[in-house]
Parts: sequence; structure tokens; C-alpha cells
Amino acid sequence: MTPKTHIGIPRWGKWLAYLGVILAVGALIWSQLPRAAYSTDLARVGKGRPALVLAYDIQSMGGMTGMGLLDNLRGEFSDRVEFLVADLGVPVGREFAQHFGAINGTVTLLSGDGTHLRTIHPPIAADVLRQAVGEAASGQTR
Repeated sequence: MTPKTHIGIPRWGKWLAYLGVILAVGALIWSQLPRAAYSTDLARVGKGRPALVLAYDIQSMGGMTGMGLLDNLRGEFSDRVEFLVADLGVPVGREFAQHFGAINGTVTLLSGDGTHLRTIHPPIAADVLRQAVGEAASGQTR
């Protein structure tokens, strides 16, 4: 009898490939999770601080793009501006979106007394959003 010879990828190589695929899928899923919790309590609008409200639908990527932009601004403005999410998957979020004409990924800025300041529809440029949040934080209106 002749010994069997393996041709192709060794067994350890296959396991390494499986592990790599599992890690890649895990990394993709992890990257889609929100970076930090955003309040969905829209009753906080008009309570003295300006509010930035992102219309967000978990079923679509538009909101994730907007949330990524907010993550970059949140540290700079969170002491002066409420960062909120209107969850389009619940009635309150849908009502908010309908009232302001928002779609997934739209950012709506409201003054400290709840007056509508500005609505920015996607695609949103980071510099435009930064300027609008800065204006809201300082009490300026456009």
C-alpha cells in the first residue's frame, strides 16, 4: 500500500480560513453598532438647550452615516446641544419625521425653546453640519 498524500490546502489552513471569515463577519457586525447611546426621548426638545435630532431607521444605512457624523461632533458640543435620535421604527419618531419632513439620515436642529432652526437632508457634508451645530449652540439662527 502506498501512503495517502494530501494535495491542496492542509487541514490547519482550512481552519485558519474559517476563523478569518468568522472574525471578518464579526468585525462587520460590530462596526454597524452605534458608537454610544443616543437618547430617543424627544420630550427633551424645547427644555432650554438647543437640540439636534437625527431621523434614524435601523433598517437602512443612511442613518448610520449621519450617526457617524454626529459621533464626531458630540464631544465638542454635547455640553451645549442635546443630541437625540428620532427612531423611525416607533410612532413618536415617525410623527417627528412627518412633522419636519425628515427621512432616514436627516438632521433637524431646534432652538432651546423648540423652535425649528434648520433641517439638513442627506447626504450631509461634515463641515455644513459642524457650522449648523455651532450656530445652534451659540444661539444664532440662519
